[in-house]
Amino acid sequence: MKQVPEITVLMPAYNAAKYIAAAVESVLNQSFGNFELLVINDGSSDDTEWIVKNFADERIKIINQPHQGIAAALNIGLLNAAAPLIARFDADDICYPDRLQIQYDFFKANPEYVLTGSDVDYADHNSEYLYHYSNIGHTHKEINDRIGTFCPFIHSSVMYKKDIALTIGGYDAKAHTFEDYRLWIKFITKGKVCNTKKPLIMVRLNPESVTVDEKLRGKRFGILKKEMLFADNISKEQEEELLEILHSQNFMRFKNYSYNILIAKKYLWNNYQPAKARSSVRRAINFMPFQTTGYGLFILSCLPQKFVHRFYKKYKLLTGA
Repeated sequence: MKQVPEITVLMPAYNAAKYIAAAVESVLNQSFGNFELLVINDGSSDDTEWIVKNFADERIKIINQPHQGIAAALNIGLLNAAAPLIARFDADDICYPDRLQIQYDFFKANPEYVLTGSDVDYADHNSEYLYHYSNIGHTHKEINDRIGTFCPFIHSSVMYKKDIALTIGGYDAKAHTFEDYRLWIKFITKGKVCNTKKPLIMVRLNPESVTVDEKLRGKRFGILKKEMLFADNISKEQEEELLEILHSQNFMRFKNYSYNILIAKKYLWNNYQPAKARSSVRRAINFMPFQTTGYGLFILSCLPQKFVHRFYKKYKLLTGA
């Protein structure tokens, strides 16, 4: 008789052929074995489906659907998940070997919790280590106090109770790029949440990812996001305005520019290596030479480390970054 899984690892995938094999391997190599890996292939036009199907492991399930976006893919996954616990994971990240065991043991020992995440390590598209990220809060109180100012969880690090996610309506497909943040705001009303300080995954930054430095999306994006995060219902007008902003930036030149700006910032703010920061800035400027951010970062990369860190502290105070 087939064992019922304790955990569903939920992985949406869209044109993820470049990285998905490593992501799947990191799940299959977990010290905790009683899981299913549910891959929602969201209309990929590359070899994503073929790569996943070439893994000979009965714990892998794949659902193919026309491209509908990450929120729709995740909601399909929630409806088809066989386990009571959902471990979110992205197709370009890497799970550390004990990730599932640590989070499973936590839920068994703390039934009052509905969601747990972790700190993470970041790497670039070549898997080169960038920096360690510590979340804005780790205890329930810290997260509850700060959830209004910044997203308190790294999406692909979280494990949560499926029944709670379904009860609160799953991911809001209108909250494009921050559907996870909106879900956490609802989750925290249903029970306790936390983050572990131990990093459980490696998040890979790459130009193809939806991860973009939101400061580059413009002031209106930030205002609109804040309005939509805490709205009872997102209006059609709000969604249309948000989509207009996102569509205007949905081209590879902007994505490559944004990626290299983000990498440069990490090599200045989080893992001081000015030469690497300058290399990323040069690439960013090549993609979008008329944007001023790259030139400012280039100047900073030539200044002493103490000055750069003082600048960053003031920058955080002004922007809340």
